[in-house]
Amino acid sequence: MASQYLVVALAIFFSCTQVVIEASSWWSLGMNPMNPMNPVQMSEVYIIGAQPLCSQLAGLSQGQKKLCQLYQDHMQFIGEGAKTGIKECQYQFRHRRWNCSTVDNNSVFGRVMQIGSRETAFTYAVSAAGVVNAMSRACREGELSSCGCSRAARPKDLPRDWLWGGCGDNIEYGYRFAKEFVDARERERVYQRGSYESARIMMNLHNNEAGRRTVYNLADVACKCHGVSGSCSLKTCWLQLADFRKVGDALKEKYDSAAAMKLNSRGKLVQMNSRFNAPTIHDLIYIDPSPDYCMRNESTGSLGTQGRLCNKTSEGMDGCELMCCGRGYDQFKTVQRERCHCKFHWCCYVKCKLCTEIVDQFVCK
Repeated sequence: MASQYLVVALAIFFSCTQVVIEASSWWSLGMNPMNPMNPVQMSEVYIIGAQPLCSQLAGLSQGQKKLCQLYQDHMQFIGEGAKTGIKECQYQFRHRRWNCSTVDNNSVFGRVMQIGSRETAFTYAVSAAGVVNAMSRACREGELSSCGCSRAARPKDLPRDWLWGGCGDNIEYGYRFAKEFVDARERERVYQRGSYESARIMMNLHNNEAGRRTVYNLADVACKCHGVSGSCSLKTCWLQLADFRKVGDALKEKYDSAAAMKLNSRGKLVQMNSRFNAPTIHDLIYIDPSPDYCMRNESTGSLGTQGRLCNKTSEGMDGCELMCCGRGYDQFKTVQRERCHCKFHWCCYVKCKLCTEIVDQFVCK
């Protein structure tokens, strides 16, 4: 009997250990900007004497730590990419029950990421996209020793008399390095074919790639005019990243149409409903239904919507009826201050008054 209790205790211990390991993520590089170990602010602290500090960064897998040691100057921009992805996630879901809240500096999003849901799919995609975005721009700005301006081929449809040059965002390098770094954690894991864990790895890798390709595909040609008095007799053009909000909008559309997947007998992911077209590499996929985000639930990581602001007049997801899940809402008044009655004065400044207004606000019960 005692041995049976010991087995059960050990099983619980290792399952808890697995949760801790899985909860830690490279996303933590985008958190806590005041931490001296954070590469976003302190890229110069990676070496003290001859001892690299990469091994001390929370959330990195062994492969990611090796890449950190080889490309120490890149880590600052991995952190910036993670931060960009987190901020965009929070913007896109600001009016949803799950609003991409960060819960701590290690797991970042908490237990909710252990569920292979649509929300997890979006989070993996947008964070991978953020790294491509940050790395590509860092190359262009001369921040990295191993890359520079884009070497993309001249587009065939560019007019002959326009020059192809300038210093474009190096999306090719950003894509390659983001793929190597972000996917390293998933590729290091080995699970039995047909297991849930193997399905999650395939899901994560697919959504990482969808995020990277969204950045790649939205990049476009930008041009600058040259000539006397702005005559634009000559143009110089280069490859430029799209604004990241455009990337976030595109990924949000993919989230709305994400495909539900399941494992088949050969251990491959196939679409749950075969009547629909199979998802492409550009689409998002998920393997678990989303948890109930209405109520706080420690086991799923849901924070619930109690205390969330809602829009009384809206019939959308931000409306009080949907946001509050039918629990009702409380009303209170708050004072808002904003600039008003602004006037332009010659020359050259704008002078405004500060107006106060009492407005009604509504929060979920």
